[in-house]
Amino acid sequence: MSLSARIHGSIAEIGRVTWDAQATPTGDPFLSYYFLEACEASGSVQPREGWAPRHLTLEDDGDIVGVMPLYLKGHSQGEYVFDHAWADAFERAGGIYYPKLLGAVPFTPVTGPRLLATTTERKRALAEAAVSLVEREGLSSLHINFADDADQAVLVEAGFLARQDRQFVWTNRGYDRFDAFLSDLSSSHRKTIRRERREAQAGLDIRVLTGSDLTEAMWDAFFEFYMDTGSRKWGRPYLKRAFFSEIGARMADRIALVMAFEAGRPIAGALNFIGTQALYGRQWGTVSPRPFLHFELCYYQAIDLAISLGLERVEAGAQGDHKLARGYLPRPVHSAHYIAHPGLRRAVDDYLDQEREAVAENAVVMIENYSPFRRGDRDA
Repeated sequence: MSLSARIHGSIAEIGRVTWDAQATPTGDPFLSYYFLEACEASGSVQPREGWAPRHLTLEDDGDIVGVMPLYLKGHSQGEYVFDHAWADAFERAGGIYYPKLLGAVPFTPVTGPRLLATTTERKRALAEAAVSLVEREGLSSLHINFADDADQAVLVEAGFLARQDRQFVWTNRGYDRFDAFLSDLSSSHRKTIRRERREAQAGLDIRVLTGSDLTEAMWDAFFEFYMDTGSRKWGRPYLKRAFFSEIGARMADRIALVMAFEAGRPIAGALNFIGTQALYGRQWGTVSPRPFLHFELCYYQAIDLAISLGLERVEAGAQGDHKLARGYLPRPVHSAHYIAHPGLRRAVDDYLDQEREAVAENAVVMIENYSPFRRGDRDA
């Protein structure tokens, strides 16, 4: 087998048919050509924003047999795996941390394949090609964020440092309706959730929009919500308005936009993507805050939708210990890190050993002490 890798400055250089030949079998909507190209075409991902595409293709005697989403980053924003402290320490010691290389989906803390190829040998070849780029360009590091178990194993075997965090995931145990899920919870949590739903829905018309219902008017409204929430939470939202038009035009059947209307006017919304096995909650926002509306649109409506679609789980994104009381249990998520400088690598390795232990212990404590499930069902 004669494997060679090429670097591309945009996903358009690779093309949809070639990219999706590797991405579509994953069932992950965020790895699709349309999603990644929307990030670039909308201007949300571009060198001026600190995201310079460096996507890899892997060739075997002229045939492309693997691809990898890869970016040259001028900062650590929009990644959800935090290495700011590493950058600060390295630069205080006289090093140059940025630019660095990132293998991930922009602005999307969702676990999935990152080495898109069908064999372990090809996956390893993609990882080695990315490391070669780090060494050739004199970069500080390469970070592969939210890798699935198979790719994480390949990366660790290739000498990457392993990092572990947690996210909250709702699991469908064969429920045929929302009340069936509630029956697995303790009495107090059932009552709380019913009360929260009742109060959140009062006076509102809540609709799930998909396909042709995703009009530009709905995207205008949702973008207003997104900008308001993003500006308050992290200062500058990452996604531009054109991004939502792009995905609405090309991925409408893989999108579920939950919108709340008051007297016919949209006041809040939550954006979800539909995978082959999971519903993925992404952005949300409102221009009319009210108690429990966030929980209703982002968590309870997502559970309702996952049940109706027969999906295995709902992945509600990064952070948020409050998700636990709504039936979302902590699960590990992984990233892998190649640190070129030996001294920085040793320091990061020591830090990650301690962090992994703390994260694992915290997850156990949370389930034992705060799980909403009846005892005996707490690992559901």
